Amino acid sequence: MKQLISLIALIAITINLSAQKARNKYVVETKNNVMVFTGTIDGKFNFQYYGQKVNDVTQIVKSGIGLNEDAYPAFGLECTEEKALQVTHSDGNLSVDLYLKAVNVTKVDDNVTLTTVSLYDNKYPFNVTLFYKAFYKEDVIEAWTEITHQENLPVMLYKFASFAMPIRSFNAWVTHFHGNWSDEMGMVEEKLERGMQVIKNKEGVRNTQFDNPSIMISLDGKASENQGEVIAGTLVWTGNYRIKLDGNFKNQTNLIAGMNEDASNYLLEKNEVFKTPSFVLTYSNAGKGQASRNIIRWGRNYQIVDGNKERLIILNSWEGVYFDTEEKVMLEMINDIADMGGELFVMDDGWFANKYPRKNETTGLGDWDVNKQKLPNGLKPLIDRAKEKNIKFGIWLEPEMVNVKSDLFDKHPDWVVSQPNRTTILGRGGSQMTLDLANPKVQDHVYNIIHNLLVENQGIAYIKWDANHFISNVGSIALAANKQSHFYIEYQRGLHKVLERIRFTHPDLIMQACASGGGRATYDFMKYFHEFWGSDNTDALSRIFIQWGTSYFYPAINIASHVSKSPNHQTGRSYPHKFKFDVAMTGRLGIEMQPKDMTPNEYEFTKVGIQNYKRIRPVIQFGDLYRIVSPYDNFGMSALMYVSESKDKAVFFGFNLDKNLTYNFPPMKLNGLDSEKKYKITEINKEIQGTEKKKVKSRVSSDNGIFTGEYLSKIGIQINLREAYQSVVIEINEVKL
Repeated sequence: MKQLISLIALIAITINLSAQKARNKYVVETKNNVMVFTGTIDGKFNFQYYGQKVNDVTQIVKSGIGLNEDAYPAFGLECTEEKALQVTHSDGNLSVDLYLKAVNVTKVDDNVTLTTVSLYDNKYPFNVTLFYKAFYKEDVIEAWTEITHQENLPVMLYKFASFAMPIRSFNAWVTHFHGNWSDEMGMVEEKLERGMQVIKNKEGVRNTQFDNPSIMISLDGKASENQGEVIAGTLVWTGNYRIKLDGNFKNQTNLIAGMNEDASNYLLEKNEVFKTPSFVLTYSNAGKGQASRNIIRWGRNYQIVDGNKERLIILNSWEGVYFDTEEKVMLEMINDIADMGGELFVMDDGWFANKYPRKNETTGLGDWDVNKQKLPNGLKPLIDRAKEKNIKFGIWLEPEMVNVKSDLFDKHPDWVVSQPNRTTILGRGGSQMTLDLANPKVQDHVYNIIHNLLVENQGIAYIKWDANHFISNVGSIALAANKQSHFYIEYQRGLHKVLERIRFTHPDLIMQACASGGGRATYDFMKYFHEFWGSDNTDALSRIFIQWGTSYFYPAINIASHVSKSPNHQTGRSYPHKFKFDVAMTGRLGIEMQPKDMTPNEYEFTKVGIQNYKRIRPVIQFGDLYRIVSPYDNFGMSALMYVSESKDKAVFFGFNLDKNLTYNFPPMKLNGLDSEKKYKITEINKEIQGTEKKKVKSRVSSDNGIFTGEYLSKIGIQINLREAYQSVVIEINEVKL
């Protein structure tokens, strides 16, 4: 009897210990949010929950509300749903079955914690490591994956996602950003139904012009700016990507994000570590606006080069003179931007090549010698003039590209991306090709283009790095025949190596990422670049829509936004100079026209506007963005405001978008202010009219008034924009009475 009692007690203890072991929870937490997993050593590791933090996360597991899905679902045993991982082992087996080996938590600093989850296959020496880096104050989690094995022969990777997560909702909506050349980052919102929705890119170089690897998923109906549950995420990658939203009958959408696996099967050698790009995500229970501010705050603090350093006011020569970069014209433009109060002059395309002079888009790419006819004295007179005028000098390059008519292609035809037995597809101007950055020799060449130019021309402070061709004829002589499918990945690895060398050797160099306009608007590029060109379309009305979408994931310091000529060169539309200027002020302000084409009043307005921007620049470039009226809502207007972190300063922008709008706008409620503080509101950037340079009457009914933050947020202010393309800028400052 005693033996029976002892046996029963032993069984009870074993069951109890097993139950306790099964309830092990692993938490990745930020200030307001939490991601919860469960697992046992040598058992399964499951995702349970991501969302608002509660005091006792154990309740999430106890209540049964957890999703209890594989944290990194792999193909092979269960094959009916979309998976994050798919491989073929060296013996031909198609399955992976992952078990938990260890979970380690490392405190990186007072704000950052890294959770490392080690998984293994119980039948093969195959390992997957999941990483979750939590940024506490920013409410952001950065996730990525590493894959390796110790099999005697290579393993083929077919799918290798960065991150996977199930999301459950009765009424989920997705916000994503779709576009084209001159129409980037258009905001699209749609209900998530059963079936697969895919956001992808296959261009290889320009990876954000048609779609951006960024999404917002609203869990309770169409996303609102200030209300509702929203999960926002963006893939930090410079190459092809695929974000899959796989909806099933369980009212569940499986999010799987990572590189685009098309034509990218990867032969993983023994002990080689395959690291995926990271996926950055946040949760908000206060709508899209708060999710956006979380991601942007993370970007400024942790991802963007000099993310907390003011950006300079630029004059770029492109739309002013195009390829006509003669010395006299460049010197005059330097004088003008300095006189207007600008801080940097950038000489765009057209300054280089002698064997095949760069007179248009068909010749010269690859030959980065200064054209002796246009610039007989080289770059020194321009750099010296900029220094004399106390501004900086910058220059345009397209170092990844080459023209058929170039000395570089004459000497190294084998350096371009190409395939044997196939005719190479040519890009811009019917003459452009992409250099093969999978080739180490080409990597060295591209690095030396930049390095030598900077060493030989001391004083170049800024480079506009362009890329105007997609990748065609995928292939590389630097890759073995059985690894040609590595090309898309190896190209990006080569590009990263070049950029890392440049950043190390020239840490103070300012760089802009451009690719036929907004083709490189991702946070992976921002590890190396200070900003990106938002779009080749400088039309002010178009830019309101382009920059509205862009602003959900990228801060104003990233978005180069320039004032251009009327009629606009892309759309043919004309706008008041003030309207164009005010739109450009919502990003990193610049000028994209020949100053000599300005009227006297426009020139004078530009000088005043630049001084105003310098004063409010810290709020715009480092403040939190609050969107008030979306241009996508078709109300004929758009309004937004930036608020400083301490909430002592703010800037409001309002734009009339409708030619037939003849009524007053309703009061604008100013979000983001401190309800206990008092603020003075002052309209700035007023038009200048007539030879006497008089400023027009204020368009703010309460101009120069003092109000509490509570009043401004609950009641608001009245702005009067009765005519097409009128705009208003309001400076808001705390008043201590």
